[in-house]
Amino acid sequence: MDDQPGILGSVGGTPLVELQRLVPTGHAKVFVKVEGQNPTGSMKDRMALAVIEGALASSRLEPGGRVVEYTGGSTGTSLAFICAARGIPISIVTSDAFSQEKRDQMRALGADVVEIKSEGGKTTRALIERMIDVATDLSADPGAFFADQFNNPDAASGYASLGREIWDQSDGAVDAFVQSVGTAQCINGVARALRSQNPGARIFAVEPTESPVLSGGVSGPHKIEGVGPGFVPPLWDKGLVEGIDTVSTSEAKAMTRRLAREEGLFAGTSSGANVTAAISLAKELGPGKTVVTLLCDSGLKYLSTDLFSSS
Repeated sequence: MDDQPGILGSVGGTPLVELQRLVPTGHAKVFVKVEGQNPTGSMKDRMALAVIEGALASSRLEPGGRVVEYTGGSTGTSLAFICAARGIPISIVTSDAFSQEKRDQMRALGADVVEIKSEGGKTTRALIERMIDVATDLSADPGAFFADQFNNPDAASGYASLGREIWDQSDGAVDAFVQSVGTAQCINGVARALRSQNPGARIFAVEPTESPVLSGGVSGPHKIEGVGPGFVPPLWDKGLVEGIDTVSTSEAKAMTRRLAREEGLFAGTSSGANVTAAISLAKELGPGKTVVTLLCDSGLKYLSTDLFSSS
């Protein structure tokens, strides 16, 4: 995205790295896209740029207007970053269920932040719905643009570049792509971009074991930030996905710690969930195949949590 002005030109272009020590012999190769190298340390910079550009182009966001959004942290931080670079005010609704670093980073970038109390620091359907309700009320103010990440079609288009980069950096050697689902915008955008190059590309979704709603189960509380909202996302396209894997919070955290210690890759909990599922798939596919997944964000966003302090 280097045709963008100033700091916005640094969004995207992240490295694709093959895991060297975590993947056992006899498995397919596993590559990870290191999205923590985006400006705010998250893949969400891509969608935030697309959402703001789309809103400006369509005049849904007019000069002097304010952006409003609900967020688990990374989307809000990315929107705050884009808004700071463009001189646009933003109000964000989040919760203490999400790391202090994310909330601090949003404020540092100039956002007005409203925090909703959680139940024991866990992500639940009720919490996400309360956040959405508060943001919806704020978006009724004159001049407000409601980014509404679950329903905004521009969000998925922001991840098309991610799919194209994966294809180009792998020289077209992508047999399967694995990604955890929050809004479903990322897996939708990447899957469509990969399928445009290879209609046979296999796409697999990941969700928390504690809240397996995409698999037809019952929603429940978990602590994998940014994924598993507890309901089926409105833009979820199950026709794009061949299979759905579930990974528990404890499994995701354990793999995230192993990524840091054994690969030198410092990432967040959803990244651990992704890699856990990707290695499982790599075992099934076997040698000669290539699985790609995402390290969605940087571990620097989680230093105040128990992700690394209890490792």
